[in-house]
Amino acid sequence: MPVAAIEKISEQKSFGGMQGFYRHDSVACNGPMRFTVYQPPQVKHGRVPALFWLSGLTCTEENFTIKAGAQRVASELGLIVIAPDTSPRNTGIPGEADDWQFGAGAGYYVDATVAPWSKFFNMYTYCSRELPSLIAEHFPIDTQRVGIFGHSMGGHGALTIALKHSDRFRSVSAFAPIVAPMQVRWGENAFPRLLGPDRETWKQYDATELVQQKKFPGTILIDQGDADSFLNENLRPEIFEAACRKVGQPLSLRMQPGYDHSYYFISTFIEDHLRHHAAVLRT
Repeated sequence: MPVAAIEKISEQKSFGGMQGFYRHDSVACNGPMRFTVYQPPQVKHGRVPALFWLSGLTCTEENFTIKAGAQRVASELGLIVIAPDTSPRNTGIPGEADDWQFGAGAGYYVDATVAPWSKFFNMYTYCSRELPSLIAEHFPIDTQRVGIFGHSMGGHGALTIALKHSDRFRSVSAFAPIVAPMQVRWGENAFPRLLGPDRETWKQYDATELVQQKKFPGTILIDQGDADSFLNENLRPEIFEAACRKVGQPLSLRMQPGYDHSYYFISTFIEDHLRHHAAVLRT
């Protein structure tokens, strides 16, 4: 099969490696998508482990890349780090960017089944299959050593993808994830419009439901700030914690005193997450 094309937007040297910004034409999302890739200096000597980062509501591929400060530790550990945009853009759907909690910048990492969203908003397939295949074609990743992590809506995406594809994603972690979208306002707002009214179909995108069907073969790391303004209404980590306890899923849920939902929180603990993944992916 022909190798899918990517377009380089820019590349900058960082901590001995290379931080790149790229775009390509996505089949799953029926249009252009953007993503970033940090390549550590170790790629000069062969293939290295890879981590996919999924960002949260309103974010693009730039937020994590610029604000998280992951490059220094990724360089030390020899990890490629990939960060896609959070949704398709400029699809022509009326009002797609009117609500910060739904539409552009808010794809929820599902495959939409309701028109007109279903033509473009297939972020589950994009992040679990299309983008990993594209990265494997163009960058020196070891496809047997891949992990996934994310923040908020992206934490939800990382958990659901890892739980369903533990054969391809060997490590998983999240910052302030939406762990039970079927039970909180964000999910109840987005899922009917993307997936229709049948709540049974929502379960495939709910980490609390999924972990009770099939455990992840390893420890799930979650950091959550206790000063997060979204904690009690939209995040509810205690729901996922209870589900993990019920089925015996190893979980490290760390409540971090005084931290909020921002990238100040993420940048504080990003090194812990990168080392968590590296410890798994080195084996």
